Amino acid sequence: MADVESFTLDHTAVLAPYVRLIGTESGPRGDVISNFDLRLVQPNEQEIPTAGLHTIEHLLASLVRDRIDGLIDISPFGCRTGFHVIMWGEPEVGALVDAISDSLRAIVDDVQWDDVPGTDAFSCGNYRDHSLHTAKEWSKVVLEKGISRDAFERVGV
Repeated sequence: MADVESFTLDHTAVLAPYVRLIGTESGPRGDVISNFDLRLVQPNEQEIPTAGLHTIEHLLASLVRDRIDGLIDISPFGCRTGFHVIMWGEPEVGALVDAISDSLRAIVDDVQWDDVPGTDAFSCGNYRDHSLHTAKEWSKVVLEKGISRDAFERVGV
């Protein structure tokens, strides 16, 4: 089997929350995509309940696009500790941290249930599994700690 970078990361050494550049890849026409590890909670110590993580996912998909150009996708980790963030080009980690932090603030302060996209059977494959309350509570926890620009040291928080 192919080596997957995420499975070689020492999850006992990282200090969440953070954003970490996993790597970049170039396509056949020279287009570059960047893959980031957005870790919201400490691996093997916490996990965000599925309904809250699902709601955060739906909200970040829209809110982050409003705040930074080039977002391709935000996909949750199966371990429920954070997300892969895939972007065009090679954005600076700090710019991504700012966009995510601002988006989480919006979840805490501004978002109401009617603002959450994809909460019906037409637009979501598991629309019953959402919790705005849980999304707001976990977003508060992350913001209180601050999102580091480094996975192994608390930088910029």
